[in-house]
Amino acid sequence: MPTVELDYDELRSFLDEPREDDRLRADLFGLGLEYEGHTEDGDARYELESDRLDRLSVEGVARSLRYQYGEDRGVYLPDVNDPVWTIEVEDVPEERPYVTGAVVRGLDLDDDALGSLIQLQEKLHATMGRKRRKGAIGVHDLTMLKGAAAGGGGDRSVRYTGIAPDGDRFVPLDADAELTPAEVLADRPVGEKYAPLVAEYDRYPAIYDEIGLFSFPPVINGRRTEVSTDSRELLIEMTGTDQWTIDRMLNVVCYALDARGGQVEAVNVEYDDRVRRPDLAVDEKTVSHDRVESMLGMGFDTDEVVDLLERSGLGVERTDGGDYEVEVPPYRVDVRHPLDVVDDVGRAYGFNELTPRYPDVSTVGGRHERARLEEAVRSTLVGLGFQDLLNFHLIGREENYERMRLSSGTDVVGGGRAAAVANPYSEAYEIVRTWASPSVLKVLENNTHRAYPQRLSEVGFAAHLNNGGHTGVAERRTVAAAIAESSARPSTPPSSTAGPRRSYWTATPQASSGSTVPG
Repeated sequence: MPTVELDYDELRSFLDEPREDDRLRADLFGLGLEYEGHTEDGDARYELESDRLDRLSVEGVARSLRYQYGEDRGVYLPDVNDPVWTIEVEDVPEERPYVTGAVVRGLDLDDDALGSLIQLQEKLHATMGRKRRKGAIGVHDLTMLKGAAAGGGGDRSVRYTGIAPDGDRFVPLDADAELTPAEVLADRPVGEKYAPLVAEYDRYPAIYDEIGLFSFPPVINGRRTEVSTDSRELLIEMTGTDQWTIDRMLNVVCYALDARGGQVEAVNVEYDDRVRRPDLAVDEKTVSHDRVESMLGMGFDTDEVVDLLERSGLGVERTDGGDYEVEVPPYRVDVRHPLDVVDDVGRAYGFNELTPRYPDVSTVGGRHERARLEEAVRSTLVGLGFQDLLNFHLIGREENYERMRLSSGTDVVGGGRAAAVANPYSEAYEIVRTWASPSVLKVLENNTHRAYPQRLSEVGFAAHLNNGGHTGVAERRTVAAAIAESSARPSTPPSSTAGPRRSYWTATPQASSGSTVPG
């Protein structure tokens, strides 16, 4: 799950009425952000739902709180000035054909604001941008750019194009000398990290102004346009493999900078035709009053529903038929269906405040035999000292296969072909897990700071593709357990093993107390 680091004092600066830390923590939990402790710098770390990526910055979290407190209501759209700059697109690499952008002026970037912008940039890279593969963000000091005369509207232009690997040279952010793109990939740490993104390209993405090359997306920007606390005007450019994705990433960044007092200015993007960005169009969803009540399980007055929708940052009007016509702001990338609107109503009301009631059915439920078996296994593991887990059923391919040294389609436990999500929000949740062991090990990985020993187990859902079934997917329940303790040490694996290579561990009382390994 994505996380966001928050300074409570900075968060309070965005609110009309100050709240104490405990109150903020409780209200954030009500919004779906779970407190995960503090960073070394003293900031509070919160885990948030993977679909609410507008909350990846303190500005986005504060916006949600302002709506929840009633300090803001309805849809807010930033004022956008007419474009002065144009991004001209010509002869770009076909693997990365899309670009978008905006200008933001009048900023006063202190250390907190700059740190928040950097955090938002990197977290959007990791989530919507799929580690920069699908979308990458470049932020530049506009005053350091010299725009060429724009050919298709506006006064100045930069150019998004392709470049030979050993083409023009520039000084990247992490260097003091001019390098070609190929040299960046070979010699610089960030280049080595992101080289696989462009390794198969014949020509690399590049952005020029009249002076020369200043950005090598999706790898690194040039030092000439580096942003600092002295920067007052920014050019934000994003390149990627999907126009919708980078446009929505741009919206999230523009809203965050607008909250900092910046004035957003449009940019013309010249493909074969011209498009104007940012795209702040409002989406619309229709939901009935009966749908709201049936999904949430209680009755509401229509005025109450309107109030709850407005306190969710949505616009709403009643139709003649009694439905709600709901306006969705452009930073809400998560609202794709009317049920998402109902979820906002429940969240604004407070799920803990909903009145439980018995379902109106004529039968009495009973426990399935499979559930009895699961409970017996779970109780046995708990009795042996294991902590019972409930992990997400979705996981990343890397965690499910590569990090477990397992290949998809092999005839071993967990080796089945996974059912994939068509358009996942994040690489961390792109398939349905084929076994539970990776989920348990991820918990161990994220809890090395906890006391040992750790004994974890899970009885949960798993699935794999199966052409013989009527759905094409075979579902099953699976069990996994792991032990991490200070006395564990690696032992020599058997000389001949079937299936993928695995790690074997034994526990001995005399082993070093500093090791952290799964048993």
